[in-house]
Amino acid sequence: MDVSQRLSFFAALFRVDENPTVGMWMLYLTIAALSILVYKLGFAQKLPLIKSIIIYAFLLLGSTVLTFLAIFLPIAEGLVVAALILIIYKLRLRQHKKAEANVK
Repeated sequence: MDVSQRLSFFAALFRVDENPTVGMWMLYLTIAALSILVYKLGFAQKLPLIKSIIIYAFLLLGSTVLTFLAIFLPIAEGLVVAALILIIYKLRLRQHKKAEANVK
């Protein structure tokens, strides 16, 4: 069985099977960036600097594990969907608050 047929979209996009070193780093950076984006859009609160550093360190550490899973599973694709849903939610919430402020 050909491994390239089983790769997830981003793993195939970054050609993990042909150039594993660069491909895995690109996949890691993609997952780390998307994880940070989803965290900021959905869960981030105003925290002291040390706590923020700890949270981001664990996000980057968790992204390492997710990168290995993302070779064959749609991890990055799920993060893209989550980010899009949160962006739509934030835009709708902003429009609702703006409309509510205009009514008053």
